[in-house]
Amino acid sequence: MTDNSIRLGFVCVQNAGRSQMATAFAERERAERGLEGAVDIVTGGTDPADEVHDIVVRLMDEEGFDLSERRPREVSTEELNACDIVATMGCSTLELDADTDVRDWALRDPDGADEGTAREIREEVRENVRALFDEIEASF
Repeated sequence: MTDNSIRLGFVCVQNAGRSQMATAFAERERAERGLEGAVDIVTGGTDPADEVHDIVVRLMDEEGFDLSERRPREVSTEELNACDIVATMGCSTLELDADTDVRDWALRDPDGADEGTAREIREEVRENVRALFDEIEASF
């Protein structure tokens, strides 16, 4: 991470759905905008699941992402305190000690949702990530 880089965190309880989608879209946005050296991405959950939800793997595959090998992971408070912006997915309220901008995206959970609803959630995630990257790009 360079001095001018921005560290983003995408967090939910299980790190098996919304935060995985957000991370994948953020990785794509970072690459498409040429911000690989300027944006660091952290993802995790407060109580991670064993695997990414099947519906999320399927629906993200439709968008060209292979999440089948990704594994939910626990994220530490220290990792999140090191972030400039942390986006929670609507399932947790974080209280961080650092001067971190915490934003709750208030997204529904795709796990257990029908495919149409899960696709709507995926689109909300995509739009939120795109808007976040628009904001970041404008700050450089």
